[in-house]
Amino acid sequence: MNKVVLITGASSGMGKETAKLLVQNGYKVYAAARRIQLMGDLQQLGCKIIEMDVSQEDAMVNGINSILAEEGKIDILINNAGFGSYGAIEDVDLKDARYQLEVNLFGAARLIQLVIPAMRKQKSGKIVNISSIGGKFATPLGGWYHASKFAMEGLSDSLRNELKTFGIDVIVIEPGGVQTEWADIAMDNLIKASKDRPYEKLANQFAALSKKGGGKAALPIDIARLIQKAIVSKKPKTRYSGGYGASLLLFLNKVLSDRMLDKVLNSQFK
Repeated sequence: MNKVVLITGASSGMGKETAKLLVQNGYKVYAAARRIQLMGDLQQLGCKIIEMDVSQEDAMVNGINSILAEEGKIDILINNAGFGSYGAIEDVDLKDARYQLEVNLFGAARLIQLVIPAMRKQKSGKIVNISSIGGKFATPLGGWYHASKFAMEGLSDSLRNELKTFGIDVIVIEPGGVQTEWADIAMDNLIKASKDRPYEKLANQFAALSKKGGGKAALPIDIARLIQKAIVSKKPKTRYSGGYGASLLLFLNKVLSDRMLDKVLNSQFK
């Protein structure tokens, strides 16, 4: 197959499972993350490990250049790095909000800019952006996270139409609930931001609901298989969704008015 893949956020969760799945299916996988000490298992499977912080320009430029120098191409970019910074809009410090967007949106956008010239030259490529069902509707207390994912959806739509004449596909993956460390990090941020604040009661209710739903969440390998399905397709769909609650919530978002959807969402926090 010899398809060269770069996947970010590959030290855990969906990123790690996708890297494992693809390398086991013949892809040449470059797995990038900050915490390379957690990636020994990927290296043993044959992945090439790159230390990369997607908020750092030099790390991204050096990573792309090193792959192109070694392989001469990048066939697939999977923008998976991201996290959830939860808390009320009023409570989250703007420096934390900016960092949320830096990692979830601008890091992905910069990597896209860096790989496009090589993909355009080879007249082929796939850019896979990991969004969320939270890129289609927003819950309370997740405004900055949702802002990053709504923006990723719009960025991907523009990009898809810019690149189609060059043979480059742009694919959006919209996971629902998945069993990763993402939820723990997001809820820790939420409780910290809301302590002794007007939103503390709502934050505790939200965190309890998240914990309750955690046991029903999909496994990371389920999303990895969804990503593999997208990249093997000769004519991939523009969007793929999967994981706990994804189908139902995306359907409700499509058919309900904003006010009705608000009632459905807010009814969960009582």
